[in-house]
Amino acid sequence: MMKIKQTEAERHVLNITVDNEAGILAKIAGLFTARGYNIDSLTVADISDNHKVSRITIVTQGPPRVIDQIEAQLERLVPVHRVVDLTQSGPHVERELALIKVAGKGDNRVEALRIAELFRAKVVDTTTESFIFELTGTPDKIDSFITLMRELGLVEVGRTGVVGMMRGPQGA
Repeated sequence: MMKIKQTEAERHVLNITVDNEAGILAKIAGLFTARGYNIDSLTVADISDNHKVSRITIVTQGPPRVIDQIEAQLERLVPVHRVVDLTQSGPHVERELALIKVAGKGDNRVEALRIAELFRAKVVDTTTESFIFELTGTPDKIDSFITLMRELGLVEVGRTGVVGMMRGPQGA
């Protein structure tokens, strides 16, 4: 019996430029849902002066063949102008914003502040028993910070999702 090698799932960041119209996000999410694709992160922002164009950034995973299928299906949607796989297109920048609430006293409080300084996290709220940190960076950086805060009294996390952009003068 011959074993078929399964292609490893890869993480991809897709930038989708669309008409800013009611229902487009539902259409795109529906495309993923109907085909059993998972969305790890999704952000949407108006990117034009006249509010007619938006950029949707989706982080998903799958083998190259599946990612190609997703791109082709997205490009067939009428209000979609362009689909760019930042992961395949070359050097790009990704960032995410997180708010992380940590409760603690004494040594744990001091240690949370020390680690926050190392990660360049900003204290945006404080009480005598807790902090809320604001942290911007790559998803891996945020994951690492959260892991460290779990041991010190992590209470709650809110994350924006990934936004990404190609490096250099070209647009995506």
